[in-house]
Parts: sequence; structure tokens; C-alpha cells
Amino acid sequence: RTSSISCSKIRLCDIACLPVVQATGRQHDLVTLRGGRYFCSGGAKPGSARAINMITLSKKLKQSAENNNTDAVPNLVQPEGVAALRRASVRDKLLVREVQEMEANLPGTCTLKFDDPDVLHRFELIITPEEGYWQGGRFVFLVQVPEEYNMVPPQVKCTTRLWHPNINEEGNVCLSLLRESSIDGMGWAPTRTLKEIVWGLNALFTDLLNFDDPLDNEAAEHYQRDREGFRAKVREYVLNYAKR
Repeated sequence: RTSSISCSKIRLCDIACLPVVQATGRQHDLVTLRGGRYFCSGGAKPGSARAINMITLSKKLKQSAENNNTDAVPNLVQPEGVAALRRASVRDKLLVREVQEMEANLPGTCTLKFDDPDVLHRFELIITPEEGYWQGGRFVFLVQVPEEYNMVPPQVKCTTRLWHPNINEEGNVCLSLLRESSIDGMGWAPTRTLKEIVWGLNALFTDLLNFDDPLDNEAAEHYQRDREGFRAKVREYVLNYAKR
């Protein structure tokens, strides 16, 4: 059956993205929830990948809520399960909007890859610099957004080996935006978004390249001591590990 209800009557365990459930008279995709089927809107075109993703995400969170309920009785849900579900719900509602914004504002040297289009909290950012020392390389960053987002920043790892003062060979990344506290005042804050993370990572190959405050001291010292030698080693790494 098709129902039209107010958002206040929908429980968290029924749907995660409350803004996408509205009582409208327009034709929209339908999402099946406990006790009925409801129109799905919130700016997503009917049948679009975004609408399908939001519906799938809602179903997954509903199932997660039911799994956390030991006896299928609301007042017996484990407290830690409820807290985790609430955190994931907040994160996933934010990501529906932020991923769309991120995709619409990608630098020309960046592409995104989602292994599972229904999982927005884990994706790859591929950067292909068009200038500078790393020109011609293809560098992959794994971005994972924790349940506590946006109170804490995403976790980022570079999975491509490279010779860089701000990214070490283990893939750790030195970027103020990824720190909860930063001495330069540019650390993470709940007002920041994934779009800023993407632009910051991209700038590590150009404007934010920093030899004076390095993560990989050996790479920074190599540059200070022998710039041509540094350039040659960067090219060697690009050819061996990051060739397009």
C-alpha cells in the first residue's frame, strides 16, 4: 500500500534519511518501510542512482537496527547498538549531500571511485597531476569516513608508493585538514566537508607541497641537499609505482 505521512511519525529504525521522505502528491520512487510504502524525493530524480542509493541505504540501516534489537522489542535494544546506529545515520545523511557536492566540484586532475555505489563512506580518490614533480603519475588515496563524522575527519591513506615530503612510503598523509587539532589553525572542524579534503589532497602536489614541515624527513632532506637527485628519484617512483 502507498501511504502519505509526516516525517515525525517515522522512527529512526525505519529510515535513515528523513529528509528524503515527504508527503507529496508527485510521482517519486517508492521505498518500502515497516508498515507501508512511502514516496522518496529530497531532490533525487526518480530512478536516478542517487535515489536508488538513498533507498538502499535506508533499507540497510533499518536492517542494522533490527539486528541490534536482541528480542525485536524496542526497549531491549542494546545501548551501544543504538548509539552506533545514530552515529552512522547522521554520517550517512551528511554523505548523501556531501558526495553530490564533491562530485560537482572535482578538480580536473581528480576522479572518484566507489567500489560499491551503496557505500558512500568508503571510496578512492585518484589524482593525476598535470604539473610539478609528480606530473604523469597516478596516485590513489583510500578515503574512509568514520561513524563519528563530521565530529572527526575522514581517514586517508595513499595506496600508491611515492617519494614525497608530506606523504611517507607507508601511505600516511600530512595534511592539516585531516587533524582534529592543528597548530596552524587549519585543522578539521564540523563545518568542513569532503570537498575540502579532496582539494587539499590534490594541492599536496602543487600549492600545499611543504618541504619545511615534512612527514618524510628523508625526502625533504633529499630535496634540500640535491634537488636534481630528488627530481630523479620522484620520476623513478612514478615510473615504477604510479605510471598511468
